[in-house]
Amino acid sequence: MEWNLASDPNLGPHTDGGCTTCLGAVTVSGNTITRNQFYYIIAHASKFVRPGSTRIFSSHISDFANVAFLTPDGKKVLIVMNTSNPWQQFNIKLNGKIATTSLNVDAVATYVW
Repeated sequence: MEWNLASDPNLGPHTDGGCTTCLGAVTVSGNTITRNQFYYIIAHASKFVRPGSTRIFSSHISDFANVAFLTPDGKKVLIVMNTSNPWQQFNIKLNGKIATTSLNVDAVATYVW
């Protein structure tokens, strides 16, 4: 996720020492608002990671960026993105159990249990 929810066409505003090349979730240009890819990422994640959730894990393991949350109702939510080759297989391990799944390159999946 980028640093800013909204930016102008010049990727501003910026704070001193902040990211000067980060795209916001939306770009505002006059009266025009353009939804960027991060808008849809935030929209997707917010359906599963509800207010009050706590991040319990995140890493970048073997081309799979991921983050896990514990929701207020006790569910675990895992969001994974394949940043490598098409149809990479990977395992999700929790409490001694393993689920095997796969994702295409640049695909994102959300797992809830």
